[in-house]
Amino acid sequence: MTANNVSNSDTPLRATFKISLNGKTVSIGTVGQAYQFITNLSSVEWIEFKSLHADAVRTLQGAAENAMLTVQATAALRALFVRAKLL
Repeated sequence: MTANNVSNSDTPLRATFKISLNGKTVSIGTVGQAYQFITNLSSVEWIEFKSLHADAVRTLQGAAENAMLTVQATAALRALFVRAKLL
């Protein structure tokens, strides 16, 4: 699946994440929104969380193809966001 297809996925996650970034609240509720959020930031910003970031990207790509994987994708995102102190 191409990155564009993953970015456009409207498959809902198991939770909606509300993240405060630069004074604005960003709501992330779909696979596509999550994929765009974690891949549009510079890789340098995720370097400290490289393994968690890679896991989240991989599980989001899987969930875009198979909605049964949204549980794993949601868990991977939660782990990344908590570790990065975004939640």
